[in-house]
Amino acid sequence: MIYTTLLNIAIFQGMVLGLIILKSSLFNSNSNRYLACLLFTLSIVLLNYVFELEDVFTSYPLLRFIDAIDWIFLLPVFTFLFIINRIDDAVKNRQKIYLCLIPFAYSAVLNITQDLDHVAGIYTIPESGIDLINILGLIHLALAVTFMPFLPIYSYFMIRHLKDSQEKKWIITLLTIISSLVFAFLITALAGLFLQYDISSTMSVLALSATFIIHWTAYIGIYKYKLAKNKDAVYNFLNNDFAISYSNLEIVENSTPEEYRESITVDNLYFQKLELLCKEQHIYTDSTLNREKVAEKLGISAGYVSQIINTITGDNFANYINQYRVEAVKEMMSNSEYENYNLLTMGLESGFTSKTTFYKAFKKVTGQTPNEYKNTSK
Repeated sequence: MIYTTLLNIAIFQGMVLGLIILKSSLFNSNSNRYLACLLFTLSIVLLNYVFELEDVFTSYPLLRFIDAIDWIFLLPVFTFLFIINRIDDAVKNRQKIYLCLIPFAYSAVLNITQDLDHVAGIYTIPESGIDLINILGLIHLALAVTFMPFLPIYSYFMIRHLKDSQEKKWIITLLTIISSLVFAFLITALAGLFLQYDISSTMSVLALSATFIIHWTAYIGIYKYKLAKNKDAVYNFLNNDFAISYSNLEIVENSTPEEYRESITVDNLYFQKLELLCKEQHIYTDSTLNREKVAEKLGISAGYVSQIINTITGDNFANYINQYRVEAVKEMMSNSEYENYNLLTMGLESGFTSKTTFYKAFKKVTGQTPNEYKNTSK
């Protein structure tokens, strides 16, 4: 009873934590979305295990469709995608990340195909097809023993591209814990398959370990390490001092911005939201963007926008936004998809209003004109 209660608490926490990460702009980023998916997957794995312990599948056999899917395949996948989306785009773009989903898709299709016969009784697999299913099952096993160890090992090589040493330490720990869980599960499953070993007690320990991962991620990953880069803001968020709508990235607070005494450092909540607006929403491409528009999105005054940028970056609002626009142009120059664009078109696409402001800002940021930069970067 106590054991299943612990599992149920972890399942609930994993689901809630995943939803918080997905729905809140305080945490939301491409990499963190995969962390949320990792938590969802762990919760589903635990839920299936609880269903098995409570003999739920006997009363509701159609639930076996969920249990039949090898969700464990997704643990190394989402861990890898979480890591790969925290490194430089130049490295990330070289990875064919869609390939890592192939084993899970293959496993899901194979298992569901069999369950449509064994569980749902929609059709009966003919004897001639059973041999084919067995062959496909061997391929499934081969994918498990090769793919599941390979992806975590490859993820360790990707971690070296992280620049933040504190972030690297936390992610190495997360990867090590997930990898240990995956390896232990794989070895246990193989022992049960080939040695007829009773794996129930080992699986109970592994399930308990999965609950630890969820609790640990909540404390270390979100509060202590600060995925949102702001411990006080995270604390207030989790205690409902304010709510954040990701759809429009506006803050709805119980108090005014002036009353919320947020320190003006790089961890400042509003500066982090501004960075998110630029990096994820690309608001700098709006040529009419000004302090007032940004202030409205952040839910603070235009003066406070300037104060944050001046204090943290040592620059003014216009130069701060132009740096993002220049970086966007540089990316276009190196991307073959934009080879038919001339330099002015790239500048206008990135949010500059004229050739003069584009060239002036580009020279200020890079020390070269766009033409000089393009020639030297070839």
